[in-house]
Order: sequence, then C-alpha cells, then structure tokens
Amino acid sequence: MNPTMWARALQIIPRLSKGEWDRLDVIAKWLIATRAAVLIMTFISAVIAGLFAFRDGSLHFGRWLLVAVGLVLAHATNNLLNDLTDYRRGVDKGNYFRTQYGAQPLEQGLWTQRSLLTYAGVTGLIALLCGVYFVALRGWPAVALLAAGAFFVLFYTWPLKYIGLGEIAVILVWGPLMVAGGYYVITGQWSWPVAVASLAYALGPTTVIFGKHIDKHDPDQAKGIHTLPVIIGEKPARIVALGMMALMYLLVIAQVITGFYTPVMLVVLLALTAIPRVAAIFRQPYPQERPADFPPEAWPTYFAAVAFFHNRRYGLLFMLGLLADAIIHVVQR
Repeated sequence: MNPTMWARALQIIPRLSKGEWDRLDVIAKWLIATRAAVLIMTFISAVIAGLFAFRDGSLHFGRWLLVAVGLVLAHATNNLLNDLTDYRRGVDKGNYFRTQYGAQPLEQGLWTQRSLLTYAGVTGLIALLCGVYFVALRGWPAVALLAAGAFFVLFYTWPLKYIGLGEIAVILVWGPLMVAGGYYVITGQWSWPVAVASLAYALGPTTVIFGKHIDKHDPDQAKGIHTLPVIIGEKPARIVALGMMALMYLLVIAQVITGFYTPVMLVVLLALTAIPRVAAIFRQPYPQERPADFPPEAWPTYFAAVAFFHNRRYGLLFMLGLLADAIIHVVQR
C-alpha cells in the first residue's frame, strides 16, 4: 500500500520506470493507468447533477452515489481502452506525445495487454452494474442513456477522435449525458433546462481536450489523426478554445438574467482571475521547449495543463455557487 503514490496520481500523471511500476500496489497502478488526475472533471459533473436534484427537492443520496461511481469508472474504463486502442494501432510508437507526459503502461512495457484488459474489465463491469440498476429503476430512457455512454466509452478514441468528432463528443458527454442524464436517473424527470445549464460546465472539459489536441497538433497530423485542431489549424483552435472559456461565463450570466439561477451563481466570475495568464498562453503558439516558469511535471502538455487549471477553478466555483443557489431555492420553497 502506497498512499503517497495514490495522492500523487490524483494530482498528476506520474512518469515511472519498470522497476518503480513493479513495486506499486494494485490501487496505485489503477490510478496511474486510468489517469485518475483528470477523473475529477467527471466527478464534478456528477456533483452538479446531484446539486440540481437537491435544488429541485428530489435528491436521493444512494442513487447519486451510484451515478458518481458509475460515471467515474466509465471514464476510467475509457482511458484504459484509449491506451489499448492507440497501442494496437501503433499510434504511441516512436516517442509519441502520449508516452511523454505520463506512463503509457502498454507502450512502455509496464503491463501486458491481458493485465490492462483485466483492469478495464473489472472497472467497466462495476460501471455497467451501476447502469443496469438504473435501467431496472427507470426503464427504457435509462437504456438509451446507458447505450449512449457505452458508445462513447468504446468508440471515442476510434473512430470519433480520428474524424474531428471527439471534441463534440466531450461536450455531449460531460454536459447533457452526465449532468442531465444523471439528474434524470436520480429524480425520474428529464429536464431540458438542466441539460442546457450543463453546457456551461461541459465546455470546461472540452477546452481541456481541445488544449491537449493543440499540444499534439503536429504529431497527430503526421499520424493521420484528424482532431478538430488538426482540421481547423493550430491558431484558429487556440482562438476557439478561448471563445469556449468566455462562453462558460456568458451562459451562467444569461441564466442569471433569465431567472434560472439566483445571482449567487455569479460567484463563478471569480474564476476570471485565471484568465489573464490563460489568455496570454493561448495567444502564442506551442513552444518548442518548456518555458522556464512552466512546471516540468506537466510538460509537454501545455495548453491542456493550463485549460485544466482554469477548468478546475471554474468547476469548484460552479459547484459552490450551485450549492448556494440550491439552498436558496430549498429555503424559499
């Protein structure tokens, strides 16, 4: 047992030698291989779904917990299968970007395919069982949600990412599917206003994946992986990413004006304190060498790391604002 490594894996994606990997316990290997540091984005979506249910007086903690566990483990399964797919397609060979920013267990010989499939199988099975429970509880609408989730888990890396649909998938998954879908299985009611409101946060994970694909623009282009940044170009992609960040705030402001949220939700504007540095970085091309003031453990992710920093700050403030907003609604009801 190595709680120190668990904590480290929840903050960054560690780089490890074969000897270091072999000394790890099962939990540490799972956390590193699933890139647990980014699973926080999925957990925030699950929390947002629960807060909307609480706001409407329909929160059931047990159901919410199953939503959170199911979504996080589905994301973890997706990350494992991503590495397997790219390994089998030969994408990660030749010191490809993925092997530079953190352990890729298959490409680096840390794991066998059988080991990865075992971890993915157990992780995916638990996620599936959570989904089956909601199918039994909610019927056919839950079947549709489960099928959509399974589709994105299995086919995000190929073919969606290869044909410029990966970024669109992220918006749909982290917004309407996770938040509105989670709200539905918790409460038994579908809410279009919740689905629309979910887009403000969903844009955050999308900026992270956009940043990652800008970071890998040249290697992806060379390997025939047509992400949106490859299709539209590196500079336009940086502008689009900044536009999505702006939209994250504008959507919340608009929903405060329309009365969907109380003004307390404007606490998200405090995340704007991160924007000057974020904007300064996104206005410049990807640097050929790590800037002296950039954390070495995050390199060579650059735009992705900065977008993740902004999204984490925004997401935490979004949850705080939504909690306060929900309490106000409950008290006034």
